[in-house]
Amino acid sequence: MFTTEYTKILEQVKNINPLEYGRTRNFIDGAVTHLSPYISRGVISTRQVMEHALSQGYYPFQIEKFLQELAWRDYWQQVWIEKGEGINNDLRHEQPDVLNHEMPEAIVKAQTGISAIDTAITDFYDTGYVHNHLRMYIASLACNVGKSHWKVPAQWMYYYLLDGDWASNALSWQWVAGSNSNKKYWANQENINKYCHTNQKGTFLDVSYEDLPNIQVPNNLQSTTMPELKTKLPATNFPDIDSSLPILIYNAYNLDPKWKQGIKANRILLLEPSHFSTYPMSAKTIEFILRLAENINGIQCYVGEFSEIVKAINPEAVFFKEHPFNSHYKGNEEPRDWMFEVKGYFPSFFAFWKLYRKELAA
Repeated sequence: MFTTEYTKILEQVKNINPLEYGRTRNFIDGAVTHLSPYISRGVISTRQVMEHALSQGYYPFQIEKFLQELAWRDYWQQVWIEKGEGINNDLRHEQPDVLNHEMPEAIVKAQTGISAIDTAITDFYDTGYVHNHLRMYIASLACNVGKSHWKVPAQWMYYYLLDGDWASNALSWQWVAGSNSNKKYWANQENINKYCHTNQKGTFLDVSYEDLPNIQVPNNLQSTTMPELKTKLPATNFPDIDSSLPILIYNAYNLDPKWKQGIKANRILLLEPSHFSTYPMSAKTIEFILRLAENINGIQCYVGEFSEIVKAINPEAVFFKEHPFNSHYKGNEEPRDWMFEVKGYFPSFFAFWKLYRKELAA
């Protein structure tokens, strides 16, 4: 479903239809771009996608919904930069009505009884992708109907996502669960049927929005589990480093083939076991990352800690891109490619977007 060839990824950028996206994005067969794995992995940037869309002659107001959805990614990252480890806990409010800190076993097994959700989860395991609207449905089912705390099911979803972005994932789950918003997100069967093109009746979600918050935890969501999430990393040797050349550190969030493309350098894809023990990823996701790295000429994969790298070389020779997961790196930090110059924390997306709109209009 997702190519790892850089030229084909760029073709996908060229083929986006931002107008159709705005009209149909909430439907499971809508004109979504499927670019999220490449943005999350740093192969392409939100700015790159925005600039291409605008280069097609659209006025910003014509494709505002498309630009907003790109901007949400920058927004969540800015929240993460400001709040740091705080996004791993209830950010703005304590999640209400929590009965457990596991997750419904029926979600893990794709046996919720809601056919659109069960099909999506089954496909998710196979492809590493799930439509954003269905992510919200699953989160609402786990946290609001099943009354699980958001953290474990968010980790479960992140584990399998090819586009795993911890800020976007964790903060979106909190938005659904009410710990990063002023109200919970609910979806009833009628809404699911509309956007998933199903016609299911008589489920525990087949109630009005007025009644939905008052339903009891359904029988098939009462059994909970702690999913086993472990990362299998490849065996590698210590990289062969030319001490006369700079050292460029790539990782699962910076796989940009164009970064410093024209210079001679040691190029190292660093996969730190300590990171993946805390933020585990599936074998499919690791394989996806390794294949994306093949677009970078001369790159060497090293499974080990950054501290082991700097024991062997001068940190002044090390270059890396800024990312919250890189806070322990030492050397020369370079900025990521953001859509606009707006930085910092905003309590709401639309306060953030208001400043983005000003830059668009400038």
